[in-house]
Amino acid sequence: MKVSSYRFGSVRIDGKTYRHDVLLIGDEILHPWERREGHSLHPDDLTWLITREPKTLIVGTGAFGRLRVPEETKAWLTKQGIELIALPTKEAIVEYNRRVAAGERAACGLHLTC
Repeated sequence: MKVSSYRFGSVRIDGKTYRHDVLLIGDEILHPWERREGHSLHPDDLTWLITREPKTLIVGTGAFGRLRVPEETKAWLTKQGIELIALPTKEAIVEYNRRVAAGERAACGLHLTC
């Protein structure tokens, strides 16, 4: 799947527009992607994704970087063998598209607002 555009509160993926946070890998999308604590990413928020065995998780932290990835989540992902990359959403999309185009099994979680 290719993420073709992003603007605050909206993302376009394979020709479809989403207005809530999304989690995607391969040809699957979890929408809306809701987290236990809106602006913090916890291992529980990634249950759906883990069963799909990504090599990398790219997290779009929002337009202003408000979504935080606590140390416990970083450590948990490392233990699962998953590389974590956290960037503002616009940059995360570029990195995700680059890795998917290169054939990598990358996942992407996008916070669309702040």
